[in-house]
Amino acid sequence: MELIEAIKARHSVRSYTDKIIEGETLTRLNQTIYECNRDGGLNIQLCLNEPKAFSGMMARYGKFKNVRNYVALVGRKDDAALQEKCGYYGEKIVLAAQQLGLHTCWVALTYSKSKSAVTVSPEQKLLMVISIGYGETGGTGHKVKPVDNLCQCSDPMPSWFSSGMEAVQLAPTAMNQQKFLFTLDGKKVKAAAGSGFYTKVDLGIVKYHFETGAGSADWEWA
Repeated sequence: MELIEAIKARHSVRSYTDKIIEGETLTRLNQTIYECNRDGGLNIQLCLNEPKAFSGMMARYGKFKNVRNYVALVGRKDDAALQEKCGYYGEKIVLAAQQLGLHTCWVALTYSKSKSAVTVSPEQKLLMVISIGYGETGGTGHKVKPVDNLCQCSDPMPSWFSSGMEAVQLAPTAMNQQKFLFTLDGKKVKAAAGSGFYTKVDLGIVKYHFETGAGSADWEWA
């Protein structure tokens, strides 16, 4: 599965089977996490066969079922770009997981930090987690805003920018709020976060989607 196909196929999944993540799938998943930590200066951790973090009332409220594996997004407290980095590299892991036949869901509040198996030093912060495993289903799509509501661009819109925005349109965001705006000025693209919960995390997610959709055309971030 190509990365752009993974973007189109991926939906949030909250209910999982008992199938274990192992073998080549686990090896490739761990490799992706290693690369994200190396490139982003993060301490992202894969917690396997650990059901306690999703065993409480909050997880039931969030309609999670049989979550035994999750990716913990951890980084330094003093990193001003921590939220955006976690969004960017977390989504890179999410889409790699989709390519491997796994399913995921971004989780900010409806799990127990105190019961999790994550190792966090005093200088670090656990921002959120991503549930991961083999879903009971592949999930369903969610409503999205029209591309014209998500960007500002003079006509005609370059094909690479259009492709990038189509990928952005499908990106997961907190409460499906899509509070961001992309602006094109010549060959420079600016992505700005709106106000609200986790919008900086969302910004990292949508920037990864844009890069995937726009490809290697002659453009750069403003």
